Amino acid sequence: MGMLATVINSLALQSAIENAGGKACVLTSIPMGPVGAGIYSKFRALELMNDGYTVIIGGGTGNPFFTTDTASALRGVEIEADLLLKGTRVDGVYTADPEKDPTATKYPTITFAEVIERRLKVMDLTAFTMCMENDLPIFVFDMDTPGNLERIAAAEGPNDGALQAIGTLVHN
Repeated sequence: MGMLATVINSLALQSAIENAGGKACVLTSIPMGPVGAGIYSKFRALELMNDGYTVIIGGGTGNPFFTTDTASALRGVEIEADLLLKGTRVDGVYTADPEKDPTATKYPTITFAEVIERRLKVMDLTAFTMCMENDLPIFVFDMDTPGNLERIAAAEGPNDGALQAIGTLVHN
């Protein structure tokens, strides 16, 4: 069910990008041709990006036992992405779960090593380690705040100070 939900969300994002005048394409790890999604391959994703498309990769890895976080990390590493966006219900990485601990404080930036040392829950360990070992920074942000994706897209890169207001950068 989780894999199908990511495809549905991917198609909704594609529609929003196209309605805003952009070009977008959804690729999935599982055959979903009748709904307008192509099969993922690194070659196809890079080809579309070179043609100016926003490529949205959904459907997980297509294998059981792997989370959507791991699928995102794997695909990000494969296409040599500059940044992995981790949309959550909170606006970054905190000293503790801010939904349970009102005294939790937000980190504007934090290293992979610090996250591990402090036992913070950013994403599953497989995904997190894959990003760390392949030097793929993670930007954690609140996906429910209107305009956040637009602000991220307009940023000058992962180290843009304006991003710290809306999330946390996790890096080596």
